[in-house]
Amino acid sequence: MPRIVLKFGSGILTRPEGDALDRSQFRKLAAAVADLVKSGAQCVVVSSGAVAAGMPVLGLAERPRDLVTRQACAAAGQSRLMGLYSESFAAHGLPVAQLLLTHDDLDSRMRRKNAGNTLERLLSPGNVIPIVNENDSVAVEELRFGDNDHLSAEVATLARADLLIILTSVDGLMDANGKVVPVVRDIAAVAGLVRKDKGKLSVGGMVTKLEAVRLALAAGIPAVIANGRKPSKIAGIAAGKPLGTRFPVPEKFGVRKSKSDRIMAG
Repeated sequence: MPRIVLKFGSGILTRPEGDALDRSQFRKLAAAVADLVKSGAQCVVVSSGAVAAGMPVLGLAERPRDLVTRQACAAAGQSRLMGLYSESFAAHGLPVAQLLLTHDDLDSRMRRKNAGNTLERLLSPGNVIPIVNENDSVAVEELRFGDNDHLSAEVATLARADLLIILTSVDGLMDANGKVVPVVRDIAAVAGLVRKDKGKLSVGGMVTKLEAVRLALAAGIPAVIANGRKPSKIAGIAAGKPLGTRFPVPEKFGVRKSKSDRIMAG
């Protein structure tokens, strides 16, 4: 069965006003992932949102600028975040599991192996949805730079995924005329299209997403950047339909699994 890693950024998990988590969005995303599982896929969710979930606990209306307060928000918000996922997936009969990682975990050979073994065991029943986040209360990389974009590529590699779907608040990579670029075969060639704007509660932007895609492609994993505000499109994205911006694996990296080709070809 195909294995898909889906990355949910803070921008698609919060209300449009950016002041709290969006419960209806969690329900829609969970329903979309549940449909993938019912179709036979194994799914891993890499989720941001702990800082946003913890802001009301600390009485904050805006994302804090200092690192210590962001870490405190993450510590307060992680349980709230998991509570929403648990509730949303339970409606579809799917249990969830929490896996908190740091980049040190992934850099250490033994700890990376342990994390990989845990992930494999969680996926083995076929109905458990691992929810992966950076351990923001002790780590700082994603809080500062990437909104879990880099982590999603690392997890896709760790899970030996067949597809990485990075969901953001836009329809994909846009060209100079504001239209979605449907397929990118050379990331360097589209670097000039990247804009630095990002959401109110987001840390990364399109730059970090392209960097994550580059890492996934180097591991032989195709990727898609698409609009997470349109969860009903996720099944079509996984089936290879022309939605969002697709990044096939370049020939120079080879194709690690035949399933990767089938997913991207539809």
